[in-house]
Amino acid sequence: MMNLPDDSETPFEINIVPMVDVIFSILAFFIISSLYLTRSQGLPVNLPRATTAETQLPDSITVTINVNGEIFVNRQPIGVSELEERVRSQIGSGSNSQGLVIINADERVTHGRVVRVMDRLRQVEGVRLAIATQNP
Repeated sequence: MMNLPDDSETPFEINIVPMVDVIFSILAFFIISSLYLTRSQGLPVNLPRATTAETQLPDSITVTINVNGEIFVNRQPIGVSELEERVRSQIGSGSNSQGLVIINADERVTHGRVVRVMDRLRQVEGVRLAIATQNP
C-alpha cells in the first residue's frame, strides 16, 4: 500500500466539550421551565387576605366567581341555575357523601352575588363550604 504525503497518521478524536455544553443548556432549560409548572385549580382572581386562613384538602370542588360575575365549576363555565345539579353530580349521591366546595370569589365581586352562589350550594346535601383567601 502506498502512503500519500497528504495523509496524516494522527488518530481521530471526538471533542465532547460542545456536547457537554448542550446537555447543560438543556438541563438548565428544564429546571427553569419546571419552576413555572404549578398546579392551579382555579382561574386567576384577586383573593382577599385573611389571617385565619387554613389549607383545605385537595380533593375538593372549586367554584370560581371572576370579576365579571361569571361562575365556573372546576374551570368549566356554568350558570347559577345549573350550579346545584353540577355540584351534586360531582359529590355523588347518598347520605354519607360529603364534599368540600371552595369558593374563589374575586374581592371586587358584589357580596350579593357570592351569597346567591353560597345559597345555591347549601341546597346540595352534604356540602361543606369554604371561601378561598390569601395569607397576608
